[in-house]
Amino acid sequence: MAATAPGGTFQMREPFAFATDPADLLDEAAPSNPTTRPPSGSTTRPPGRRRRSAGKIEAPSGRTARLGKNGRVTSPRDLVLLGSTGSVGTQAVDIVRRNPDRFRVVALGAGGGNVELLAGQALELGVDAVGVAKASAAQDLQLAFYAEASRRGWATGDFKLPKIVAGPDAMAELAQWPCDVVLNGVVGSLGLAPTLAALRAGRTLALANKESLVAGGALVKAAVTRAGQIVPVDSEHSALAQCLRGGTRGEVRRLIVTASGGPFRGRRRDELTEVTPEQALAHPTWNMGPVVTINSATMVNKALEVIEAHELFDVPYADITVMVHPQSVIHSMVEFTDGSTLAQASPPDMRLPIALGLGWPDRVPDAAAAVDWTASHTWEFAPLDDEAFPAVALAKAAGEAGRCRPAVYNAANEECVAAFVAGRLPFLGIVDTLARVLEDAPDFDEPGTVEDVLAAESWARTHAQKIITGSVEGA
Repeated sequence: MAATAPGGTFQMREPFAFATDPADLLDEAAPSNPTTRPPSGSTTRPPGRRRRSAGKIEAPSGRTARLGKNGRVTSPRDLVLLGSTGSVGTQAVDIVRRNPDRFRVVALGAGGGNVELLAGQALELGVDAVGVAKASAAQDLQLAFYAEASRRGWATGDFKLPKIVAGPDAMAELAQWPCDVVLNGVVGSLGLAPTLAALRAGRTLALANKESLVAGGALVKAAVTRAGQIVPVDSEHSALAQCLRGGTRGEVRRLIVTASGGPFRGRRRDELTEVTPEQALAHPTWNMGPVVTINSATMVNKALEVIEAHELFDVPYADITVMVHPQSVIHSMVEFTDGSTLAQASPPDMRLPIALGLGWPDRVPDAAAAVDWTASHTWEFAPLDDEAFPAVALAKAAGEAGRCRPAVYNAANEECVAAFVAGRLPFLGIVDTLARVLEDAPDFDEPGTVEDVLAAESWARTHAQKIITGSVEGA
């Protein structure tokens, strides 16, 4: 795409996007001199604003990504929101409310634990379909529709119930619903199936489910290569994607992923022995779901983001650095080979990366507040203390080992977090148990199917439980 910056126009392809041919990610930025010819074989376009044509939307890589409906790009853009009752999902709904001319929601999906909120969202947005992953919640959802309609003063004939899809395959079915963009805000490894379904159906996927890439990176890459495209929604990866526009892939020296440090920033390992779930859930900066919040306290969340960054941008683990930045204004940075570093700055508000994911490649005006540049600011940066928080180093080792090791890491962590919340495992025991599971893991083959990933995860969950309950020798 052509991008305009102060002082002139340059051309490049966003290097974070997956491509059929890796060479697609290596295009040189075109010189500003319009008489200079591009390199032989270059597919760069003349300077100017990107154009949309009927039936296609220009992908970040410079290729065209087919829309699922194989029709023209709709205005407003049709969305499917998965995980709509969670933290990411509710903020996405807020963005849609404030931008009715840009977005229209055609389907919603959630786990089924809050059918009242889901029914309210569905009736407010006028969706065609609603899904719940818990089959037993289908009847409760139907009753919630009538209760919500009654609360709104609607008579029975005044509204039409959307199609209800229920069961473990509901999210994957909705991910293939005719639309322009699928937002995957499902929490945990359950998000892998809808990620693959959306991509295989040729959808643009706004991905907030980091576990998809952590557990099934090879499967996801294959699905992207064949059809769809991914736009990252995590604030760190959205920031990296934006910063990577400033250079070509060969000019990138390293990625710097920032971390707030969580509620226990600055503490030594011996000061974390008595941490309670209530303390771990008190994040100083972000408003997130409970699992992600505890993962932030252990730094496992940042560890998963390092694996995700590697999978998204194909940068070696050795060239991905984590820096603690408690103000959470700089969301990530890219260091280039000439010594320059580009950073993306904005107040901590997930609505900005969510809006960018939904509207890509366009920005949504006033998606979130900007940094107040009329005020004084002090921003701190410090290296991560790997002794107190070894989760990131552990994840890098798992990622470099490859195969199913990242899936084992993620699944074992989910079991450990649940045990910590239930009072069956101390705070430090989360990552300590995780390390033991990885140490004991067999040599899994490279996963070729979702079932391969699920089998590795099942082993990891079972083994983690054995360690937690003390039924493994040496636990």
